[in-house]
Amino acid sequence: MLIRIGYDIQFHLPTAAAMVTLLHVHPSREKDLIEPDTLHIEPQVDATEYIDGFGNRCTRFMAPAGLLRLHNSALIRDTGQPDEANIHAREVPVGDVPSEFLCYLLSSRYCEVDRFSNIAYELFGHVSPGWSRVQAICDWVHGKVTFSYPHARPTKSALDVYTERIGVCRDFQHLAITFCRAMNIPARYATGYLGDIAWPVSGPMDFSAWFEVYLENRWWTFDARHATPRIGRVLMAVGRDASDVAITTSFGQADLRHFTVVTDEVTEAALDAPVLTGPALESAAS
Repeated sequence: MLIRIGYDIQFHLPTAAAMVTLLHVHPSREKDLIEPDTLHIEPQVDATEYIDGFGNRCTRFMAPAGLLRLHNSALIRDTGQPDEANIHAREVPVGDVPSEFLCYLLSSRYCEVDRFSNIAYELFGHVSPGWSRVQAICDWVHGKVTFSYPHARPTKSALDVYTERIGVCRDFQHLAITFCRAMNIPARYATGYLGDIAWPVSGPMDFSAWFEVYLENRWWTFDARHATPRIGRVLMAVGRDASDVAITTSFGQADLRHFTVVTDEVTEAALDAPVLTGPALESAAS
């Protein structure tokens, strides 16, 4: 399967400000790219790419005052298969978890693990360890939390979600991640493209959030919002929670003026089609 991915994001900056973006496809998916995954910045500025401490590909630059536009369009090949599953995957004892993954067992900005230990064991302590326990956590969060864009706020933590029982996709994942860590299962936040491929409900395209757990010595994809395998995920970044994977971070005021995301299945004929940029990208999303 081929998927057209892209975005057109515009800000107005009253004064110049340093900016960091995580808008690239994750290095683990770079081998699947058919077209270059290039961040276009208007007006043109000097930019530097680097790999952060979580293995994400980032770009930093000095954004001038005025209108700033970030856009890209690329073609990527995907298996076309739903998220992998292994219902027999076992938990990894904490003593055997690789040192670089221990941070995914600890509290973080949006995941107050220390405040969930008793709650998690009361809810999931009786469930068989491993895949079954993670799936039970996903099912619980999916069934207890209501999705609502108007209830999104940047300060909402897992404890807030547990109390209020409402939020957006990042809130579902934060609560599930916190439950997993409280049960000594390494869990990390993931963000990327997720369209409506083979999905009965469609809506405005956006970047999406899900989470990954470390079982049987590898990472597996779970999604507490949808609680079912999906097709066409394109990973962009992973971290302890949403604070580690913000698509843009501005060290100064930057007012969002325009936001468009494209993630569409296309045919093989698209290999010879022109790359969409600018107005053409916006037209493709409409």
